[in-house]
Amino acid sequence: MSTPAALTVAVILAVASCAQVITGFGYSLLSVPLLGLIVGPVDAVVGSTILVLLVNLAVAVRDRAHVRWPIARTVLIAGLAGLPLGLWLLRVLPARALSILIAVVVLAGTGAIWRGLRVSPHPVTIAAAGLLSGILTTSAGVNGPPMAAVLAATGLPPRVFRATLAAIFVPVGLGGVLGFAVTGVISHVAWLVTAIGIPAVVVGWLAGERVFARLTNFRYVVLTALVVASIVTLGRALL
Repeated sequence: MSTPAALTVAVILAVASCAQVITGFGYSLLSVPLLGLIVGPVDAVVGSTILVLLVNLAVAVRDRAHVRWPIARTVLIAGLAGLPLGLWLLRVLPARALSILIAVVVLAGTGAIWRGLRVSPHPVTIAAAGLLSGILTTSAGVNGPPMAAVLAATGLPPRVFRATLAAIFVPVGLGGVLGFAVTGVISHVAWLVTAIGIPAVVVGWLAGERVFARLTNFRYVVLTALVVASIVTLGRALL
């Protein structure tokens, strides 16, 4: 990898890490499409998955006292149940149609939350969100924004919101990395992306923490990020 390409990779990963620390999601939506133009889609997905696992692990460990563990456990259990259904949908529905559907649903949900929609953090509601997250994990690989939209509608405080999302995404990311290792898709390029990304992720983490600590309108930041994520997903599906 040339020096300009390596610097570009570092900048992309630093910005994605910063966004993840501020909002609790969106890392892969920012990093994978741009990294794919430099190192190819497979290495972009693998490298990003390894790095975002480190980011989420750091957030979950540091803010473990703020994690709503009952919510996290319910989401993960229900999510496991949704994985087979997602695989079935992947076989019977076009991936493009799924991505468009996800983007439209998240945009509609974000608009409703923006107008004041509130959802009770009842176990049934959270389990439904977890089931949807699991379905989307294996059918479209876009589980972050829908889960964030549901948690945003419950009105969780900013640090609790971010910490709970991180706790949910750590085992999901770990499973992904283990899957990559077992299937042998972690190439030397993916390891190079990871090596370049570690210091970049640290820089993004520090910048994101400074912004997060000073946020006074967290709800609008999250909702704006959901809109951007939906538009990016929709754009990728239509192009």
